[in-house]
Amino acid sequence: MTKLVAKKREKEDLDIIRQSGILPGVVYGPEREPVKITLDYNEFEKTYNDLGESTLIDFEVEGDKEPVKVLIQDIQYDPVKNKMIHFDLRQIKMGEEMNVNVELNFVGESSVLKEGGTLVRGKDYIEIRCLPKDLISEIEVDISKLETYDDVILVKDLPTSEGVKVLHEGDELIAKVSAPMSEEELKAMDEAEAPSVEDVKVEGEKKEEGSEGEKKEEKEEKKEEKK
Repeated sequence: MTKLVAKKREKEDLDIIRQSGILPGVVYGPEREPVKITLDYNEFEKTYNDLGESTLIDFEVEGDKEPVKVLIQDIQYDPVKNKMIHFDLRQIKMGEEMNVNVELNFVGESSVLKEGGTLVRGKDYIEIRCLPKDLISEIEVDISKLETYDDVILVKDLPTSEGVKVLHEGDELIAKVSAPMSEEELKAMDEAEAPSVEDVKVEGEKKEEGSEGEKKEEKEEKKEEKK
């Protein structure tokens, strides 16, 4: 199992920390006070890309007696550079159930997709509740079952292991394939989006009226100035 070893964060100038290839963060949980920490940026990025947010990770802060189990709880990004700037780790109490968002991994091939249909995903993640020992990192969704445009995959159709409870209504949509639009439907859509001649004419008349109104106001203002 992957293990992360963090250092306690002493400096508060986060920009300087980040410029040196270090990522600031915090670890918290039911059995510890929040601790400000740092990790090597590349190491954390690789761990996150490999494991995501629903895999238990062995973790310790330098000086701890033994590692604990954590989940990556949250990541903040720079809106311009799209780089990670902060992370949260949540320590897990192994004897208590927890709620976790688990990624849906869409696999297989649908025959109607090959005919030009479009896969519609109702969800990319679902929330589950389980003990840490029963935690799963993903749930596979086999879209080969979508053999017609009327077929759907619902929450109740998802495969789950023992000890895992899905926290969604069973009839919520997971996936379906929508039929390709006909030439008539595409033409109708184009016509609906394109402005008509009448719309252009009316818009032009409004602009002219607006211009005349502005000119009239200017003339009245000049008269007032002469007075």
